[in-house]
Amino acid sequence: MNINQKLMSLPSVPTEALETPKILKKVASAHRYLAELKGTVGSIPNESMIINTLTLQEAKDSSEIENIITTHDELYKSTLFGEFTKNAAAKEVQNYAEALKRGFELIRHTGIIRITDILEIQQILEQNQAGFRVLPGTVLKNELTEKIIYTPPQEAQEVADLMANLAEYINVPELQKIDPLIKMAVIHHQFESIHPFYDGNGRTGRILNILFLVAQGLLNLPVLYLSRYITLNKPEYYRLLQSVRENNEWEQWVLYMLDGVESTAQQTIALINNIKTLMNDYKHRIRSSLPKIYSQDLLNNLFRHPYTKIAFIEQDLGVTRLTASRYLEQLVKQGFLVKEKIGRNNYYINVPLFNLLLGVESGG
Repeated sequence: MNINQKLMSLPSVPTEALETPKILKKVASAHRYLAELKGTVGSIPNESMIINTLTLQEAKDSSEIENIITTHDELYKSTLFGEFTKNAAAKEVQNYAEALKRGFELIRHTGIIRITDILEIQQILEQNQAGFRVLPGTVLKNELTEKIIYTPPQEAQEVADLMANLAEYINVPELQKIDPLIKMAVIHHQFESIHPFYDGNGRTGRILNILFLVAQGLLNLPVLYLSRYITLNKPEYYRLLQSVRENNEWEQWVLYMLDGVESTAQQTIALINNIKTLMNDYKHRIRSSLPKIYSQDLLNNLFRHPYTKIAFIEQDLGVTRLTASRYLEQLVKQGFLVKEKIGRNNYYINVPLFNLLLGVESGG
């Protein structure tokens, strides 16, 4: 079955329109930075630390595209003391992070992206089991004018068939032999145009981007997140999505996504290198000033959790609550952490790491 049949009534994707000189030039550049990012991530000894730190960052940025807004402070406090915070946006961001991590577990195990995986990711995001749309009436509107700009497939069977076709397209390279980065751009557009769920389509689609790159072996860990790039270029993102639907203009859409991969890879390389430098600085200074409490597990804790608490130290280091509290107080006294309170509970902030994740240079 050829590619136009596989994508059925959605915009056609002729191979010749996807491998223009401009696209191929940008593909080569994007791959170069993606390979560098893969190598940079591989130099981090503790993968759970980098996954946890960057996943929360992506969750915040991706949710912001859907006008689910929270601050870093609210988000990190919510991860520590969810029972004390009433921030609904922070909870939704946490759901996104959990969905992304679960998706990574599934893809790492199977090497493919199944319909059941997509459904489970969206279920975690939305905290319901509504599944694919079965009722007609879904339309996409301009946020300002309320004018309908796109009507996705309406019938339940058509939605299910299109998603089955898309899953096959994702996992069977022979259906269209193009570079996987170009294919990622096609997949993202088709998913957003099918719009298979009542809610959570944008966030699910952005999770699928990174999972596809992992499934293709272009990255070992899910650390390339396009959401900040899309947030900064949001009008163009929606304009180009619609331009493909209305005029079959694929080149500019693919170039947009490739530029996102390249620029995001560069930014992530810089961020990870800065985190590594900061970790190394903390390692040497803690070993020098607090040699009796230093351990790699302690260092990992301080960089896995920009905001940490006694229970996290207990768990990660296998020490008593009293010992964990004493360690944290010593780290505060030596200037490695800043102590704050919420209710009767203390929490401890790694301020230089927090600033890196905000994109702010630490003064130290």
